[in-house]
Amino acid sequence: MYSLHLAESITPALAGFPAGTALETPLPLKLRGIALRPCTASDLGFLRELYHQLRAAELARVPWPPAHKTAFLDSQFGLQHKHYLTHFSSADFLLIEADGGPVGRFYLSRQAGEFLIVDISLLQQWRNSGIGTALIRHAQTLAQAVESSLNLHVDVTNNAARRLYQRLGFVATLQDGPYTAMRWTAATES
Repeated sequence: MYSLHLAESITPALAGFPAGTALETPLPLKLRGIALRPCTASDLGFLRELYHQLRAAELARVPWPPAHKTAFLDSQFGLQHKHYLTHFSSADFLLIEADGGPVGRFYLSRQAGEFLIVDISLLQQWRNSGIGTALIRHAQTLAQAVESSLNLHVDVTNNAARRLYQRLGFVATLQDGPYTAMRWTAATES
């Protein structure tokens, strides 16, 4: 269904994912037929298409021919993938599936003392369905169990995500270029 056409910036050594642990799917998602599983190299085609969808509105304003936009997005996806694998090699790289088909990704770094939601992305038709909320609450539970904080970064233009994170108890800690760092600790829960 999804092609495996990848940007040249993904070398064979970075074409896959580290052998991750299978993070338990939160019960509210299981009951809806949604599951988490470790990403594999065969998921890269879907992940590339997901990345394209996430950036489509941003590139709609750019007067490039479609082939140039595709090449740019492929390149950016390749660089992002390489960055994630290089800097978060021990993270859980998880595919979100609904009824056996991919609908998003959830990358969670669970380092002692500080957990980080590296990325949480869903296909457009699956947003605002409670999946993100359930995954973040699950990550909060895991972090709290080992007395860790939970961190993430949000694009300053992504007001919907920022509102979700604030509703879930995250507070802004730092503005860094186009991103705002946010942190949750059990103490910030009201």
